[in-house]
Amino acid sequence: MSTLPSTHCCHTYSPLPPSSSSSSPSSSSSVSYLPSYSSAHGRLQRIAVPSTPKRFVSAKVSLQSQSVSEKNAVHMQDGPVAPVVNPIENETPFEKLKDGLFSAPSSRESKDITGFNVNENDSTVSITVVGASGDLAKKKIFPALFALYYEGCLPEHFTIYGYARSKMTDAELRDTVSKTLTCRIDKRENCGEKMEQFLQRCFYHSGQYDSQEDFVKLDKKLKEHEGGRVPHRLFYLSIPPNIFIDAVRCASLSASSGNGWTRVIVEKPFGRDSESSAALTKALKQYLEEDQIFRIDHYLGKELVENLSVLRFSNLIFEPLWSRQYIRNVQLIFSEDFGTEGRGGYFDNYGIIRDIMQNHLLQILALFAMETPVSLDAEDIRNEKVKVLRSMRPLQLENVVTGQYKSHVRGGITYPAYTDDKTVPKDSLTPTFAAAALFIDNARWDGVPFLMKAGKALHNKRAEIRVQFRHVPGNLYNRNIGTDLDQATNELVIRVQPDEAILLKINNKVPGLGMRLDRSNLNLHYAARYSKEIPDAYERLLLDAIEGERRLFIRSDELDAAWALFTPLLKEIEEKKIIPEYYPYGSRGPVGAHYLAARYKVRWGDVGVEQ
Repeated sequence: MSTLPSTHCCHTYSPLPPSSSSSSPSSSSSVSYLPSYSSAHGRLQRIAVPSTPKRFVSAKVSLQSQSVSEKNAVHMQDGPVAPVVNPIENETPFEKLKDGLFSAPSSRESKDITGFNVNENDSTVSITVVGASGDLAKKKIFPALFALYYEGCLPEHFTIYGYARSKMTDAELRDTVSKTLTCRIDKRENCGEKMEQFLQRCFYHSGQYDSQEDFVKLDKKLKEHEGGRVPHRLFYLSIPPNIFIDAVRCASLSASSGNGWTRVIVEKPFGRDSESSAALTKALKQYLEEDQIFRIDHYLGKELVENLSVLRFSNLIFEPLWSRQYIRNVQLIFSEDFGTEGRGGYFDNYGIIRDIMQNHLLQILALFAMETPVSLDAEDIRNEKVKVLRSMRPLQLENVVTGQYKSHVRGGITYPAYTDDKTVPKDSLTPTFAAAALFIDNARWDGVPFLMKAGKALHNKRAEIRVQFRHVPGNLYNRNIGTDLDQATNELVIRVQPDEAILLKINNKVPGLGMRLDRSNLNLHYAARYSKEIPDAYERLLLDAIEGERRLFIRSDELDAAWALFTPLLKEIEEKKIIPEYYPYGSRGPVGAHYLAARYKVRWGDVGVEQ
């Protein structure tokens, strides 16, 4: 089996070895698995092979895959092998040693496990967007794929297929997609030409999500475009969760790759509680192995979220402070300045706790609080995240405040209540706001409150992490600070969106003859510091899925641990029919959220004048 063609993508990384992910958090990092296909059971069976470290370890190069000629083998090939310049014949011994340590062989020089030469032009990637007529596909997935193509991050040979029930021609799909594509990447030249080239790689197939016959027809079309190359296939399920299993069953049985890898990206929600999530995982694993399933949480692809581990583990000033000894509380804040906007039918079935807190904010919390992983390997990172989730106390109702926005008139404009949405029942008690206090019962974080707050129809749009440090013991400048000591504590603010930034609030002397202190910001403002535009989260996650990099995707045991925290609370709220506290559209949310924070001697960091 060949490697993916080398690209000129701006991202820098090493070639990846065959996949080694497992649902078990304790899986060994020294062994990975190559799946083989058993026609008797219609299932993937794994063969253990030695593993090498994944991405970020340039000195080790993977010799990937089994023989291309091995019939009906499904290979988990993970990423391109970067070509290097041929060494100069008369180079010095030092140069030879240096090249041996730091240079990967080109894909043309690589051999597979069975000894056959691998040609980079022998493989192709087919990306099928299932649910291509939906808003997510049009607004996020196709633009992200075009951005990757524009940057040279996609392999030389690739095809994109839209699949949905709507009747549509290739030309109509291209016309629809073209309206959402932008040349936002540095506004370079030849954008129109690139866009046309990209659209010529986009095709459409109409079919039912539960029809194997329609997926067989899709498979035939994919093979025509694959042209005899080793086919790798990625299916992106941009569809409602109630039809996930039908689509996976049909894709797995009728449109999987015969001798390349097959991967499926699954969008949230991953169930409504522990039971439904476990049932979904069990059903998916009837047709896929765990390392074929990529559960996407687009917040993990945000630049500032991915930078969390860099900020902590590569800066000596932060890691020693990252514990209960110095940190007083951690706040994870998510707010939107708009309501459900016609999506009330979907939202009412899930609510803000399931929609935002149980996935986006909890995943960020796990990344923030985890111990130092053994390596940057996906499994090592996800193992540490699972440990954090399993160390957390299940949420208690007394540590949660729920709210729902009501109608409000401001500036002569009437803003609707949540229940004014025609797709929402008039007597709905679904929370559009929630605040919660969570605790991690381990040696590092014992007693530190992690406060979450998420809501719709609030006063601004924001997602940020706020780390409030403890007071300075015996502070010499208490007299100069005043009575409000909370205003004098240091605070680290990681603004995920919008206007990405990292701020460190410090106390500083105001210039002059007197001794007056001022709270100032050390400000890393991304737009000012970096000229390059920040990629959309979907670009990073799609690229990772194509390359088989799983660091930013959710493993099944992570999902189980996350639902175990929230399921008892959600059932209690629904069984007791807890009435949410109503707050005006465009306000800062329910007053109860401030009382919750005050119970733990915390003040929400986004409430004051300083932001």
